[in-house]
Formats: sequence, structure tokens, C-alpha cells
Amino acid sequence: MKAVRFQVNGSVVQGKLDGNLVIPLAESSGAQEYALEAGRLLAPVQPTKVVAIGLNYRDHAEEVGLPLPEEPILFIKPSTSVIGPLDPILLPRMSARVDYEAELAVVIGRTARNVPKDRAAEYISGYTCLNDVTARDLQQKDGQWTRAKSFDTFCPIGPWIETEVDPSDLAIELLLNGEPKQRSRTSNLIFNPFQLVAFVSDVMTLFPGDVIATGTPSGIGRLAPGDQVEVRIEGIGSLINVVRNSDE
Repeated sequence: MKAVRFQVNGSVVQGKLDGNLVIPLAESSGAQEYALEAGRLLAPVQPTKVVAIGLNYRDHAEEVGLPLPEEPILFIKPSTSVIGPLDPILLPRMSARVDYEAELAVVIGRTARNVPKDRAAEYISGYTCLNDVTARDLQQKDGQWTRAKSFDTFCPIGPWIETEVDPSDLAIELLLNGEPKQRSRTSNLIFNPFQLVAFVSDVMTLFPGDVIATGTPSGIGRLAPGDQVEVRIEGIGSLINVVRNSDE
């Protein structure tokens, strides 16, 4: 199932996508079906937090010349950084270098605390595409990642949550203005989604709708005003955003 948040006629509908139709879920008010072109898709979740994982692809670790981590490297992206499909990524004035990072996102489906790895799948509602936009120059300047990862619009998510996909070996790629820039498979993850749910839930409580961004493969690069950036993940879909200066 493709679970969506859909804005139509001034209201937000929680539903599922069936072909070109958005069908409200049972708990949503009303039973009307909507044509996809009648409204717009929003970010499919409103997380209390996005827990992101650094250096979690073998090819990316090789690209930056760093050893494989012994345990997941965690950082947080705030909920205010989240945007949805086709929303603009805004380049902040204080940064001269903003990069794209294509990622598989794990969406939490029930409150998770101290979850064992062999039960982690029970706490996952599905998977979606995510772009971990990063002010690379500020990341290097600060020596830690909070400012560089936290600007408004720096966490595009979508276009929906796919609830019926096996995340173990999916093709993931990023296209910039139609040109492939990143390409890998989730089988190259150092820590897989189930290991990450177990590890993160030992650190902090995860709530329904929270997101774990599983890391990016090699090929990271720069964004510029006017760019169109697309994250594609096999079995899930395509997340497209445009890039603008923050003063536009």
C-alpha cells in the first residue's frame, strides 16, 4: 500500500494511493475518492524527529576515505526541516555549498523503546524516499552537524510510504537535472533498517511517524538555484524537488 497525506479543498486527507486515485483511510472523515491531480501530495509523515545515520554505505565511506563505523553514527534533523514532493529546497544565505544526499527512510509505525533487532519489523510502518540536504561548508566549519543539517526545507520526504517492500536490496539513485549522480543498493548499507531501529530505540523513544534516515551512498554533490533533484528508490517511487534561493 502507498500511504499518503493529500491536501485537497483546504483539507488534509490521510489515504492510500490506488492508481491515480487517493482513497481516504477508514479513520479519515468522509469517504470521497479524489483524483490525484485534484490536490497535492504532502510529506507523508509529520515526524516529531528525523534520526539520521552518518556514513552508513560502504561505498560512501570509501569515497570520503573513512573507516567503517563500529556502530551507527546518529544525528537529528528537526521536524521543521521536513517538506514534501515538489516543494522547494531553499538555499540559506549563510552557506556557499549545499549538497544533496539520497536516502532510504524508515517510518516508525508504533511507539518503540528498547526494541530487539528480531522484532524491529513489527515497529516499521513502511519506507519512503528522503533527501538529507546538507550545508557542506558549515558542516566542515562547525565540526559537528546540527546547523548544517537543520535548515528549513533540508529534509524532503515522500512521495508516499510504501508498506509492502523488502528494504534489504533496493536500487537507490539520485538524479540532478535528469543526470544520474548517485547510484547504489541498500544491500551496501553497513547497518540495515532493523539494526537501526533496535539501536536508535535503545537511545531514545521513537513515536509513530518518526523517521530514521539510513544514510547516503557515494556521489554526493552540490545543488544550485534552478536545479531539479530526484531521489528514486526501487519498489517505492520518486521524490522530486526544485531548488531556490531562500530570498525568492
